[in-house]
Amino acid sequence: MQNPPRWVSTSGDVERPNVARLYDYYLGGAHNFAVDREFADRSSSGIPTAAMVQHTRSFLRRAVRLCVAHGIRQFLDLGSGIPTAGNVHEVAQQADPTCRVVYVDNEPATVAHSRTMLRDNPGAAIAEADIRDVAAVLGAPEVRALLDLSRPVAVLMVAILPYLSDDDRPAELVARYRDVVADGSYLVLSHLTADEQPELVRKVVEVAAETGSPLVARSKSAVEAMLDGFGLLDPGLVLATKWRGEGEPGTGAEAVSYGAVGVKRGPR
Repeated sequence: MQNPPRWVSTSGDVERPNVARLYDYYLGGAHNFAVDREFADRSSSGIPTAAMVQHTRSFLRRAVRLCVAHGIRQFLDLGSGIPTAGNVHEVAQQADPTCRVVYVDNEPATVAHSRTMLRDNPGAAIAEADIRDVAAVLGAPEVRALLDLSRPVAVLMVAILPYLSDDDRPAELVARYRDVVADGSYLVLSHLTADEQPELVRKVVEVAAETGSPLVARSKSAVEAMLDGFGLLDPGLVLATKWRGEGEPGTGAEAVSYGAVGVKRGPR
């Protein structure tokens, strides 16, 4: 059972919906406020938002288990939000208690809450940094303390890249992380797409804009560009629900996100 939340007071934190807490709510967590629940319930009419978030979380869990099975024992989760029930450290450390996880988020209240949640776990921490600033992320005290970047690490970019605009050049950002991690490191990536469900994703993008955290849906070819330099594990870049999952048809929520896991290639 999930422990009850231990809140950290943050001025103005309860006045508008917060993306990290919305995700927590959709996942059945307890780390959210009334403003988040009200917005989620109001804005989700006709949109299977909870199912979409849960599908993405299921992909994340499958990918983390695979990384552990392939010998990875350290994880860098970029744009993590709140590490609510079933997040990376719980999945990885259940498979091997020696796994170390550093979450990264740029929202101070999210980081404060997460630090409180993780304070009793010496193998997990959260760093406050913007993932677009690679040097700040890799130089964060939590990253330096828990991760050895001279050895393979799993870099997780799950449901975060849609929050970057085209001006942020997300493919180049992924490449910058690729270039600084060791050969044999893994990339776990998922990305919103309108390729299969354009009308549904249009509504999702409209709702996201109301939170002040706009989303960008991208085509399969655009997501493929983000995976350059990684050898993709079977089944490659596919709908996230089909990545070693059931991928059965349903409400449309199963067809709004691509997922892939790749390994950084060594010198040829």
